[in-house]
Amino acid sequence: MGGLSDAVGLLREDLQAARERDPSARSLVEIALGYPGLHAVWCHRLVHRMWHTPGLRLPARLLSQLARAITGIEIHPGARLGRRLFIDHGMGVVIGETAEVGDDVLLFHGVTLGGRSMRPGKRHPTLGDRVTVGAGAKILGPVSIGDGAQVGANAVVITDVPAEFLAVGIPAKLRPLPGTVSPLAYADDPAIYI
Repeated sequence: MGGLSDAVGLLREDLQAARERDPSARSLVEIALGYPGLHAVWCHRLVHRMWHTPGLRLPARLLSQLARAITGIEIHPGARLGRRLFIDHGMGVVIGETAEVGDDVLLFHGVTLGGRSMRPGKRHPTLGDRVTVGAGAKILGPVSIGDGAQVGANAVVITDVPAEFLAVGIPAKLRPLPGTVSPLAYADDPAIYI
């Protein structure tokens, strides 16, 4: 019974996260029925379990592709997603096989958590907790995005981003989020600022 109650608890968390982060959400019923980002996450929870069950990798991959066709969001069954992930609008989001996403993360449409290499092993990003990634941003390779960091719209990130930092531009340049980190803490690294 614990498995079912845990699953229901996760569903409720996802619904509440969407309601808290989307000012246009009117009801939990509307969110449950009409938010493709939520549907993609829910489907991923199922296919991720299948991916780690012997003999079910092909069905997991096929089901993930069906979810992609329906939602416009592609999440590889091997990707690890934290709790309360909210994908707003969602169309065009791609999350690669070795990507790891922390808790309370917000992704906007067109985000790519992709690779830069065809070699086996860790080749996709790791996002910490409370990360926000703006529309169209591309985070490429086995880089780490620290807790509370923000990635601006259309940024291309190919290096690590420290916690509570902002990454903007192509290629992304880094700076502390206002009011979070003393610039003196990074005074010896002038390349970190725009």
